[in-house]
Amino acid sequence: MRRDEPEPDMLRTGVAELIGTFILVFAGTAVAAAAILGRPIAGPPYDSLAVGLTFGLVLAALVSALGHVSGAHLNPAVTLGLASIGRFPWKYVPSYIIGQLAGAILAAIAVWVTFGDPARTMASLGATYPTPDASIGQAFLMEALITFVLVFVIVAVATDPRAKTAAGSLAIGFALGVAVLIGGPVSGGAANPARALGPMIVAGKFTAWWLYIVAPIVGGVVAAWLYNGLVAWARPPEPEAETTVIRQDG
Repeated sequence: MRRDEPEPDMLRTGVAELIGTFILVFAGTAVAAAAILGRPIAGPPYDSLAVGLTFGLVLAALVSALGHVSGAHLNPAVTLGLASIGRFPWKYVPSYIIGQLAGAILAAIAVWVTFGDPARTMASLGATYPTPDASIGQAFLMEALITFVLVFVIVAVATDPRAKTAAGSLAIGFALGVAVLIGGPVSGGAANPARALGPMIVAGKFTAWWLYIVAPIVGGVVAAWLYNGLVAWARPPEPEAETTVIRQDG
């Protein structure tokens, strides 16, 4: 670390995670609530595609804005995944997770205040629950898989020095957008315990709440271990050396 760089600070990085998670969850769940309530802007109301795009775009922006401050985890599954492979200090884990959960709760309150009581009573503040056609087992597997996708990309981009960091924020944002779109029809597509629990707590509806804690953490830790322990050691094959054929005439 250079002398002009600030020392790591548990309080300030925790606050950065709180603010970042607030922005992420507020943006995504506001669009989700507006879609459920059928609130238009200057045309038809939002649809499912808008929710995935919003989460992906705002995460890409936040990784660029806060990556150099706190690492922009904004997700307990990311924090625990990185800590499990030694890429993040365990002593910072509690402050990060507290900040993330507090930011998500504040975001849910903000959606409630700005959209009114129907956002809480009718849209559950954009909370994620297993859909009527999905079993608890299917929702659990879906949350684990989509979080695996997200954390695998994050670990690859953020911890491997060979990765092209200039496009890292876009890659992470795209990964979350895809995860939300994949998981939406089955589990609601949280891929983030804080994003799931914040709206649940404020809405007062806790259907399958444990699923949205355990499944993303399992998926995130498995992704981190798989990349760090196996994939990170891989190297692309080198092109074969060109051979020169010497013709002998006569």
